[in-house]
Amino acid sequence: MKTLGDRRNWTDDDLRSAMKNNHSWRAVARALGLKDTSAGAIRTLKRRADRLGLDSAHFTGQRPWSDRQLREAVPAATCWADVLKALDVTDDGANRVRIKGHTVRLGLDFTHFTEQREPAADADLFKKPARLEALRYAASSMAMAWFTLHGCAVALPVEPQEYDLLVTTARGIQRVQVKTCAARNGKGYWDVGIGRRPYTLDKTASKMPYDPDAIDMFFILLGDGSIYVIPSLVLAGRKSISAESYAPYRVGDASSLLR
Repeated sequence: MKTLGDRRNWTDDDLRSAMKNNHSWRAVARALGLKDTSAGAIRTLKRRADRLGLDSAHFTGQRPWSDRQLREAVPAATCWADVLKALDVTDDGANRVRIKGHTVRLGLDFTHFTEQREPAADADLFKKPARLEALRYAASSMAMAWFTLHGCAVALPVEPQEYDLLVTTARGIQRVQVKTCAARNGKGYWDVGIGRRPYTLDKTASKMPYDPDAIDMFFILLGDGSIYVIPSLVLAGRKSISAESYAPYRVGDASSLLR
């Protein structure tokens, strides 16, 4: 029913019929001769539907299931696998996240689900030995933690630089390059590569030393947990070092994290 001054070209009955026979707001808009890409038109439809108390629970949008189906599936299920099966949806990570999100949005109670992590599985997970091949990826985080614990503010460069960290010390801001060595060499020494490849498209280019004017210090983490902090001037011109030769610069031990 239209009211005086109402410029709509559809009636409340038209809206009722369109909502009953379609499964998305865009489809309703099309059925009423409106642009389905108009956010304003869809907002108008939703407001009018709310005032009329019209039910849109059967709408699915781009989903193959509706809110109404989800409301029916969750109370009857004992786990998320049951819910996805009831909705005839493939049980994969993406669909689980999507359906969990809609369940939370609708305020549905799923505390009765019996899915639990196996305690033994979690315990076994952390009994696995540390993967030293991942040391190079963990080293920057460990360096940040070490400097922070020693009273230094730490920042990451916004863009790729020759240094990995910016560390604020009593001497000012220090540019820190992080290096690692996961295992001893054949002679039993910690042979640490401290060079860099030049900025070139040729990934096979030989490494070169860091410019001591571009780096202030090196943070070096070894596979046995030893931590070294060495001024760049001490290592100027070098592409590799034997860590054992720099014992005075050994500052800590993170071996407990590598067991």
